[in-house]
Amino acid sequence: MIYLENLTKYFPMRKGRQTIIENLTATFPTGASVALLGRNGAGKSTLLKLIAGTIRPTSGRVLSTGTISYPVAFQGSFHPDLTGVQNTRFVARLYGVDCDDLVSFVEDFAELGAHFRMPLRTYSAGMKSRLSFGVSMGIPFDTYLVDEVTSVGDGAFRHKSVQVFDKRNETSGAIVVTHSPPMVRRLCNMAAVLEHGQLHFYDDLDAALDHHEYNLTMPPRR
Repeated sequence: MIYLENLTKYFPMRKGRQTIIENLTATFPTGASVALLGRNGAGKSTLLKLIAGTIRPTSGRVLSTGTISYPVAFQGSFHPDLTGVQNTRFVARLYGVDCDDLVSFVEDFAELGAHFRMPLRTYSAGMKSRLSFGVSMGIPFDTYLVDEVTSVGDGAFRHKSVQVFDKRNETSGAIVVTHSPPMVRRLCNMAAVLEHGQLHFYDDLDAALDHHEYNLTMPPRR
């Protein structure tokens, strides 16, 4: 279970501040795979980072009864001058898992070839995403945070990624950011719509998608 208690996050601007999450209290149930929906700029990626602990809330807190992955699209734990192998070993030590096992999994999964032993600064954005996704999926978390699994690699690699995600989802929960309704139905059994700093949870995926589609027709709040 992940519990958000009076969570607020804003960023200071030149004139005033931009509020992303405002006094949010919500619960992500244990073992659920929750689609996180919202228009561009609604704060989905920021919320994932708050849940992961990679950024601090302005106020409030995040409580969890299990382990949480870093957001898959987030490479903040990676050092640009280290190789893919070295970065993988660093994350393995950070999370207390076997370094050799994780390196073996990521090398096979990410399909980076010789680049796996080259500095991260030489990687394309897609290669970084492959590395990040592989490292995350190679570690047993209770909840995986996934930002646009459908953007990782080509069609064959995306299919492979979904298969690995399905395997992890047998014993773990997930919070999945995606703009693809078919992927929502494919990966998730619940949904939450983020709008104006608040979450609206749905057990009915179609109802959540309808809410999200309606929001997209409305002008964003200034």
